[in-house]
Amino acid sequence: MRQVLSWVRRACVGFVRACAVAAVALLVPAVWAAAVALWIWWWDAHLWSGIGPLIWACVGTLALARPVCRMFRALVARWTGTVIPAGYRQPGPVVRMSTGYWWNGYSYERTRRDALMDQKLRMWWRDPAVWRDLRFTAIAPLTAGVVASVPPAGVVAAVLGFSQPGLPARLVGALGLVVAVAGAPYAWRIAEPVAVRFLRPSSTMALADRVDELTAQRADTTVAQAAEIRRIERDLHDGAQARLVALGLSLATAEKLMETDPDQARALMRQARDGAATSLAELRELVRGITPPVLNERGLVDAVRALALDSPLDVTVDDGVQLRLDPPIESAVYFGVAELLTNAAKHAHASTVRISLARDDTGLVVDVEDDGRGGADVRAGGGLDGLRRRLAVFDGTVEITSPSGGPTHVRMMVPCASS
Repeated sequence: MRQVLSWVRRACVGFVRACAVAAVALLVPAVWAAAVALWIWWWDAHLWSGIGPLIWACVGTLALARPVCRMFRALVARWTGTVIPAGYRQPGPVVRMSTGYWWNGYSYERTRRDALMDQKLRMWWRDPAVWRDLRFTAIAPLTAGVVASVPPAGVVAAVLGFSQPGLPARLVGALGLVVAVAGAPYAWRIAEPVAVRFLRPSSTMALADRVDELTAQRADTTVAQAAEIRRIERDLHDGAQARLVALGLSLATAEKLMETDPDQARALMRQARDGAATSLAELRELVRGITPPVLNERGLVDAVRALALDSPLDVTVDDGVQLRLDPPIESAVYFGVAELLTNAAKHAHASTVRISLARDDTGLVVDVEDDGRGGADVRAGGGLDGLRRRLAVFDGTVEITSPSGGPTHVRMMVPCASS
């Protein structure tokens, strides 16, 4: 009895899904069928006006291609868990130049609206994903659409067959019912292989996206390096350099006062000694900001433990294994953890933080979770955006889960090999 009920449930669910797949796949052919019907109807009386429905069918195909593909991806992801990336190109910023014109990445326009419209049209025409979607709208009806239409067609045949008198009609109705019930649990499943085969980005598109990503990463790295150099120059100029200049003046004055005013000379020497100690502390702090000594000497895990000890929060560090990674990767992860601890104390107002470092089959996985108020999001130019760009240089990723009210959980994953 349970098996029968299970089969009935699967058949009902499969029938609904098959109808949904058929409706989405046959949406564009339905538009063309309506256009052809109007074209035939208008052809005799209005020779040239009969072309209008075909033109509108072409426009409708262009307008429906992307929504149809998005609905297919959504259905496949919801029913099977297979996520198919869209691969659409994202528009760049539209910037107003000093001349008053707007630059959209392709041309200069007089108004921002014209720049956005021109950018949209150019990106639509040049995006390979658009032509992939158009190809899919032609392939899907002949594959997923035909197969998914079998159960609904069987139900229609059963209704028509049983509604007509005579043995042949009833046989057709019985056959349609059998086909509908037997095919319902399986007919919709063709949507996944068809979508995976024809909707995922091609190798050319993936390569182009990778080139764009690497170009952006190179630009981010160049900007970050320039900003770091400016910070070091500013810290040296405003801190250690100024103190060293003052130290030199104090020593020169003390040298002149050694014979005439020894007490004043000794006081200046004491001030110079204090200034030298302060300058040394500032230089050590500057060097620590560039590369912490504990990171070079003890590795990532002990450096994170040192961060935990210096943090005003209650920080727990769990490490599954001792790791020694490439220095650039260790530095990126270290400063990423430091950024998250700062955010937890400054913005989330957390009291406890848990840090976990482990390795999996792909590389390093770092989880940072706090009990703060949550609501963290990635804003352009913000700390989390900088963390994402810092790890993207090493093909790393950042996953942030921060509902309003907390807690905030950040996972950093960096593919790498430890030694």
